[in-house]
Amino acid sequence: MKFDLVTLGSGVVKVTVDGRLDMDAAIKLENPFTFQVATVKAPVVVDLSTVDFIASIGMRLLLKNAQALAGRGGKMVLYNPRPLVREALRVAGFEALIPMHDDFDAACSDALAGVA
Repeated sequence: MKFDLVTLGSGVVKVTVDGRLDMDAAIKLENPFTFQVATVKAPVVVDLSTVDFIASIGMRLLLKNAQALAGRGGKMVLYNPRPLVREALRVAGFEALIPMHDDFDAACSDALAGVA
């Protein structure tokens, strides 16, 4: 599991997560992910298109950082989760907590709209 972060010209921070977001990965990613995502006041789009599995602890990592980001005036949006990951997020009720989009431009627009 790894993640890359890049700030786009629009000001959106794109975070690409790759691999399995299982217990081991979530524990290893928690501090660096939180430091780079939750400590900014920016619109963040998390690209889940190459994540093939997400465990509840991985969902917790996303939710905790989305809440921290919102507390700083930013917003997190999830982009293009694979069907298995999308279904896990849907069953967990994430659609009501963190917006999800299959279109990158829509994800960026949604993230930008939520920044104070």
